[in-house]
Amino acid sequence: MFSKILIANRGEIAVRIIRACKEMGIETVSVYSEADRDSLHVSMADESYCIGPAPSKDSYLNMAAILSAAIYSGAQAIHPGYGFLAENAKFAELCEKCNIVFIGPRPEVISLMGDKDMARKTMQKAGVPIIPGCELVKTEKEAKEEAEKIGYPLLIKAKAGGGGRGIRKVDGEKELVNAFYQATSEAKAAFGDGGVYMEKFLSPVRHIEVQVIADNYGNAVALGERDCSIQRRNQKLIEESPSPAVASELREKLCEDSLKAARAVNYTGVGTIEYLLDSEGNYYFMEMNTRLQVEHPVTEFVTGIDLVKWQIRTASGVEIDFTNEDARIKGHAIECRINAEKQNNQTGMGNRRVNTLHIPGGAWVRFDTAIYQGYEIPPFYDSMIGKLIVHAKTREEAIRKMHAALCELVIEGVDSNIDKQVEILSDSRFVSGEYSTSFMGC
Repeated sequence: MFSKILIANRGEIAVRIIRACKEMGIETVSVYSEADRDSLHVSMADESYCIGPAPSKDSYLNMAAILSAAIYSGAQAIHPGYGFLAENAKFAELCEKCNIVFIGPRPEVISLMGDKDMARKTMQKAGVPIIPGCELVKTEKEAKEEAEKIGYPLLIKAKAGGGGRGIRKVDGEKELVNAFYQATSEAKAAFGDGGVYMEKFLSPVRHIEVQVIADNYGNAVALGERDCSIQRRNQKLIEESPSPAVASELREKLCEDSLKAARAVNYTGVGTIEYLLDSEGNYYFMEMNTRLQVEHPVTEFVTGIDLVKWQIRTASGVEIDFTNEDARIKGHAIECRINAEKQNNQTGMGNRRVNTLHIPGGAWVRFDTAIYQGYEIPPFYDSMIGKLIVHAKTREEAIRKMHAALCELVIEGVDSNIDKQVEILSDSRFVSGEYSTSFMGC
């Protein structure tokens, strides 16, 4: 087991990892930008090092600075959290060259699954259902030819995409050329790779994902599904487990195919297979996230398995000591992402100083955050300021518990989406469980 780990991240996920390490008796090293000097993860770690100015490219994406801090501090491993360098194959390779363990899958697996076109081909070969579509299209002529075969509506998607960027919906031939160039341009700017492919646009659908974990000894376990269909602009707002649309038989099939997917690439560590589920009960592979997910706490609540600790254990060579049967879902969990945003339902941060903070309590209520009273939220990073998670015996109880927790959560001085989350939870479509990715209308 490692004796010291560097956390190459910030905010609530850095705090979450530090807490797990403390419970495991592992020393922690945090890195921070100049804007994060007063952040919680800096004071919680055993050691902290400034790695650059506020912009991510000069700090949290500065591989040389992070590796220098790891070497100087004597850290044996680096946990990348999510975002930033978590799915960066080059960074994982550099860790290996510096004899530092990257807590995640091998670089070649990150590269393979990060290339959405290659990931589709790999899953198809493994027998995992994929969305009808085509391989990379390089010209508008190719795009037109493939679109004729696929049929409208369709999606143009970046091969190196993520976070909803590099995606364009095309309803008809007249829109195709403009959407093709928009998608390639956005993909090039966001990922340094303008490659795109096309898929049939399926609607209505649900966004279902299956959590998997695998060790270095060939053991792999699927920890059930999460429903992430409540989204706005391709960004998740609420996640729950189990999905109200997934019965036990379908769950077994999803988990079986997810383990096929993990074994097809010799996956190690924690990962997530994402699917689209249609109204007929058919599901299709969408992508694999080769890292910890923001919504991992709902899986922890329904399985009793600490995913961050098992990430660390598997990376250090510990063998998984539980089975799929041990990881059966118990009860129901819901997570609401709390974002700093203006009250007019538009993204973007207004006031940034937390004047008053009251965190709800009670059995099976958890608030993962890095904010505190008096903290001023830096304007340079993601707008998510916390995640409220609850667990109960039934979905109905979990909804009531989340509603009560949201009403008790107070973050004065910062505009947030708390009221919007209460509104969603009260919506008859959510209460009935009969919703899709079009719930928010965008």
